[in-house]
Amino acid sequence: MTAVPDTHAAPAQGLILTLSCPDQRGIVHAVSGFLADHGCNIAESQQFDDLEGGAFFMRVQFTQDREPTADLDGLRHAFGTVADRFTMTWRLSSAAYRQRVLIMVSRYGHCLNDLLYRAGTGALSIDIVGVVSNHPDLGAMADGYDVPFRCIPVTPHTKRAAEAELLDVVTELKADLVVLARYMQILSTDLCKELEGRAINIHHSMLPSFKGARPYYQAHDRGVKLVGATAHYVTADLDEGPIIEQEVARVDHAMTAAEVTALGRDNECRALARAVGWHAENRVLLNGHRTVVFSR
Repeated sequence: MTAVPDTHAAPAQGLILTLSCPDQRGIVHAVSGFLADHGCNIAESQQFDDLEGGAFFMRVQFTQDREPTADLDGLRHAFGTVADRFTMTWRLSSAAYRQRVLIMVSRYGHCLNDLLYRAGTGALSIDIVGVVSNHPDLGAMADGYDVPFRCIPVTPHTKRAAEAELLDVVTELKADLVVLARYMQILSTDLCKELEGRAINIHHSMLPSFKGARPYYQAHDRGVKLVGATAHYVTADLDEGPIIEQEVARVDHAMTAAEVTALGRDNECRALARAVGWHAENRVLLNGHRTVVFSR
């Protein structure tokens, strides 16, 4: 049994339990029975049985009939017996906790602006605690949302020091999630491992396709009828991390390359925002090289 640590207090609006384990009879009965026995009322429950992989996944959001801030640590301790019985990897956390998000960006600001706007209006339940860039260009945009901005230039000679500084920022800001919102630098294997499971990247295509510079111009030159974007977790295998969300849009033959680019950037914003939102709401569970996404 592996319990994922979570130190955040439980507020009145509820708790979220996520779990994965080898599939076997009685899991749902055991979980729902445990919650009933501890004065809990299930508000939302989703599950998935991976018949090919033999794994079971579940997300339950619930409230407590007792004191709204009932002993979360005690509830975790009690659930450990159920988790041990089924060899679960699990997390029990507050539904109201807003993840602290650090955004990394280079010179393209569309995804950054979209995330800042959604967070500012409450469409995304996250707290953006900082923006890091390898260029100074988007500092004014971050300032406009009162979000701290830090420029960490990267060259082949300074890459190791720059990544060490980035990790210092992650620690300093207590970031739960790092979002690469068109950050045009390849992260080292060591940094990818350090951020494993808590870094999301947006890619400008339905992976793998049209790699390299000016991808939408490549797509336009080939006369594509669809353009897409892929949001995925960052791994040491470049652009091959577990996919969280993808977005596509049709391309008309009369569109210019600039229009195709604009369409593609809209895809990127939508796919990335959904991926960040689902991650922040504990709706994404890893299933090997794939993900299980319990979207609404």
